[in-house]
This record gives sequence, C-alpha cells and structure tokens, in this order.
Amino acid sequence: MAVQSKGSTGSKSEQRTGLLNGVAAYGMWGLVPLYWPLLKPAGAVEILAHRMVWSLALVAVALMVMRRWAWAGELLRQPRKLALVTVAAAVITVNWGVYIWAVNAGHVVEASLGYFINPLVTIALGVLILKERMRPWQWVAVGVAFTAVVVLTVGYGQPPWISLCLAFSFGTYGLVKKKVNLGGIESLAAETAIQFLPALAYLLWLTAKGDSTFGTQGGGGHAALLASTGVVTAIPLVCFGAAAIRVPLSTLGLLQYLAPVFQFLLGIFYFHEAMPPERWAGFALVWLALSLLTWDALRAAHRAARALRTAPSRVVTEEQITPVYEHP
Repeated sequence: MAVQSKGSTGSKSEQRTGLLNGVAAYGMWGLVPLYWPLLKPAGAVEILAHRMVWSLALVAVALMVMRRWAWAGELLRQPRKLALVTVAAAVITVNWGVYIWAVNAGHVVEASLGYFINPLVTIALGVLILKERMRPWQWVAVGVAFTAVVVLTVGYGQPPWISLCLAFSFGTYGLVKKKVNLGGIESLAAETAIQFLPALAYLLWLTAKGDSTFGTQGGGGHAALLASTGVVTAIPLVCFGAAAIRVPLSTLGLLQYLAPVFQFLLGIFYFHEAMPPERWAGFALVWLALSLLTWDALRAAHRAARALRTAPSRVVTEEQITPVYEHP
C-alpha cells in the first residue's frame, strides 16, 4: 500500500519540525563521547542503570508539568503497542550499554562505524520487515557496505561486533518507534518505565555490596554527573522521537550521518585512537556506500519535484521519493 506523503509525514510545518528535531538529536549524540568518560570510575553497567532511573525521573516531572497522562491508559489497553514499546526498551538498552562500554574502553572510532552503517541497516530492515522496494543504486550501496564489513573483519581478525551491534540495535529501535507512533516524551516515558525497576534493583544491589560509586567516590560532583545522565539521555531521545513520527525512515537515515562524523573526528583527534590501513579501507568503502545512497536519494527527490512542477494536480506518493512501506 503506497503511503501518500501528506498522510504519512503531515504538513510541511510538521516535516520541518521533525527535521529540526532530527538534526538536534544526532548533533547531541555526536558529541556525547565527551561525556561518558567523565563518569569514571563507575562501570558501564552502573552508568547504564543510572541512565535508566534518572531518565524516567526527568520525563515524569515533565509529564506532570504538562499534564499529559491520558496516553498511558490508552497504551495499557493496547497489548500489541505495549509489546512494541517493550521491544523498543530492550533494544535501546542494548544500544546504550554497548555504546557506553565502547566509548569508555577506547573504541570511539568503532562505535562511530556502527552509526555510519546504521542508515544501510535501516534500508535492509525496510526490505526484510516492511517489504520495502529498493532502487538499484540502493542495492549497490548495501553491497558496498557488506564488502566494507568483510574488509574490516579480515583486518580486525573478527567481525566489528561493536559496530554491528550498535547499527542493528538502533536500526530496530527506529523501526519499532515508527510503528508505535507515540510522541517523543511519551515514548521515552513508556520505555524508561519498563527499564526502571530492573535498573533500580541493580543499583540497590550494588549499594548493598558496597560497590556503588554514587555518593561514595568523587563527592557530590560525581553524583551530580551520574544524575545528569537523565538529561543527557532524555533531550536527544525526545528530539529523535519527535522526528521519527514526522519524517520517513530514509530521512532519518540521512540525518544519522551527523552523529558518526562527530564521533569519528573525536575518536581520531581527541581520543587519538589508531587507524591502521585496513580500518581506513573499511571506512572508505562505507563512505562510498553512503555517498551512493545520498546521491540516489537526491536524484529521486529531484525527479519527484520535477514531476510536481510538470503535473501539479498529480498526487505524489512516498514511493516516488522514498521506498514504499507496506504495513501488515
């Protein structure tokens, strides 16, 4: 079923709002590698648990101020949507945990590769799950990206599992959020509510063992930094949620280039990570794939604009600009 552009992405004002939110989200994610090392000596799992707990606290306050609770009752009466929110909470937990560990373990460049690959994973998920039709050059781009993974696997002596895990977990997250169709803050509130109890239980267990760093190491400054994980998490995720329900997945794929570019540059110039020849070769192939993807998307958009100019009364479907999404 072809989804008409006006019906799926809303008015031009809505699309502009979605685009701005997407730029803000990916810009902030691109700079977040500067933040996680500040939370040491806390380990990745402790940081992850604090991130879940404080994120819920922050969005709960926001929802109380805005008096937006009606959606919660509706969500609880829709088991299928609630199941999708649970899946979203699970995959974003994996994404957060792997990313925090990767940055603090000195793998910022490899983490950036995951987000370079992510737009291509998004397309692959569209084909496999949404039965999306791909254009020939999109197939070529995916093939080049697969070759890049092979080159990196040979160079590393193992698959770049950090990159692949980040790409597939976040690609799945974007896909699920598209299907859930909740507002940004509502979606984050639902996801963190699911994460909250396991995270709080872990922090209490850590405190009982005497291994918690919250309030015991680094003084009030360290505790404040751990608490601020809620702010660092909530703001870009709310922006992403607002973008995900207003723009196509293909547009999100283009915006995703911002975050890995910042991360890659930070990895090389700030964290001084090594870039052996095989890594450069793999990245070059990924960038070639993304260049082909971008060129093809721009060409498709130009064609659609020309069709509108020559036949203004014609209804242009999203299939002419982005792949067709066939929902079950």
